[in-house]
Amino acid sequence: MEIHDPNLHLKLMEMCDCYLGTDYAATVQKVADAPSADTQEDALRYLALALLYTLTEEAHQLSLKQKKGKITVTIKHDDEKIALRPPTRPVFEKIIAIMRGILHLDEDKGGMPLTLGLKNDQIEVQVKVERTADKETLKVKFPELG
Repeated sequence: MEIHDPNLHLKLMEMCDCYLGTDYAATVQKVADAPSADTQEDALRYLALALLYTLTEEAHQLSLKQKKGKITVTIKHDDEKIALRPPTRPVFEKIIAIMRGILHLDEDKGGMPLTLGLKNDQIEVQVKVERTADKETLKVKFPELG
């Protein structure tokens, strides 16, 4: 069973606010390349940067996947895909645990909407998580903008 921490949602939004206006692509790469001793902080930082990067690219989906031990992170924008430097395995696992904790999802497969408050605005995304014997996936779908 996952640990339910209502503060994780707030911490994620605070991390988003903290990094608003930075170079998301470069910063997410730095976070992936140089993990600290605080896995939860790294996970929140990576997830916030990836969400902001997806949003600024006006993309439709952020996908984090671990399949047969390989971690991939992609941003899908129509026919184009942008690959991000994946986080370390412990950070990836913490990202999944954080999102499951925020959404209170204990089942192997589930999803629900999540509202992220960003400064004086907010966005609602659709989050889906799925776990099988050899794969774990987190997908965040963004609304059509414009």
